[in-house]
Amino acid sequence: MTQQHESSLIQEESATLKQTALFQAHVSLGAQMVPFAGWEMPIQYEGILAEARAVRSAVGIFDVSHMGRVEITGSDAAQFIHRLVTADVLNMPFGRARYAFICNEAGGIIDDTIVYRLEQERFLLVPNAANADEVLAWLNLWKDRWATQVELRVLTYETALIALQGPQAEEILQAVCSVDLSAVRPFRCVEGQISGIPGIICRTGYTGENGFEIILPDEAASSIWLDFNERGATPCGLGARDVLRLEAGLLLHGSDIDSSVTPLEAGMERYVNWEQGEFIGLSALQESKRTGLSRTLVGFRLLERGVPRHGYTILNGQGPIGNVTSGTYSPTLDMGIGLGYVALEFSSPGTSIALDIRGRRVEAEVVTIPFYSRKR
Repeated sequence: MTQQHESSLIQEESATLKQTALFQAHVSLGAQMVPFAGWEMPIQYEGILAEARAVRSAVGIFDVSHMGRVEITGSDAAQFIHRLVTADVLNMPFGRARYAFICNEAGGIIDDTIVYRLEQERFLLVPNAANADEVLAWLNLWKDRWATQVELRVLTYETALIALQGPQAEEILQAVCSVDLSAVRPFRCVEGQISGIPGIICRTGYTGENGFEIILPDEAASSIWLDFNERGATPCGLGARDVLRLEAGLLLHGSDIDSSVTPLEAGMERYVNWEQGEFIGLSALQESKRTGLSRTLVGFRLLERGVPRHGYTILNGQGPIGNVTSGTYSPTLDMGIGLGYVALEFSSPGTSIALDIRGRRVEAEVVTIPFYSRKR
């Protein structure tokens, strides 16, 4: 395991670690378990790079049950979420999912999330594991302040969340699924049965590959996980997930974005619906757009051997111009890749930059994100 993964993934905590319903399955398969966001999670099984390659070439399974799951219901549910996220929720059809940001009043990103509309007055919000408690507190704050007619139900501790990702994901899932998966397009969700067990099947993921995220009752998780494994899905840990998401140009809260960064600075304006009416942070984002940005997030690739890591200094010919927020060796591209914030004048693709890697200047260039896109 590289130091980059140690620094960006492992968060030591003194409190007793929580365990997902799949903990024993991970141990039985030889996973290396580590503390992460208050949970004991698998960082790797066979190895990070081998697992990443398995997802790109075939199919992998991930336990992402540490992610938050909040069901939001009631007559005001759509309007409530609409006022809290940057996406248009009021006009979401049933069975749709939308990526969005939850912002504070200054436009800073409290979390990035996916909103699923399951029924007319029933939604599912999936916050990041490290932010789940903060997001729930934020929801309750505004629920009380607005005196809105909604109910919040935390499903995190009674369900499991399994991600099946890779070119063969649909084939493996279809063999045990009651739903015609060919009709479930990207960012769609449907309720159905997996091996006779009711669950929510979402065509979403964090790897850049075709795949699904499945919400199941806790008690069914191990049997489903082991069945996927027997059908050829490679068990994968958080290390491979981090490599894959970076190759796909997907951001990590706490590294690439946080409450001090706006969606505009992160290059994610496409996920801000300017026409939807008022949401928390909109006024600040409008002002930021009017006055202009001083920095932006860019992708870069190393032109020499090396592994970029979180916190490394980004340089030009005159000196420091920014810092790396995420970095790794890409097994798919066979090069070092990363993300970081720089002044706008250094953000154009093709711009020559460098990294200070332990006192050694390593040449690099700004490139278009994502680094990797799967063939359609």
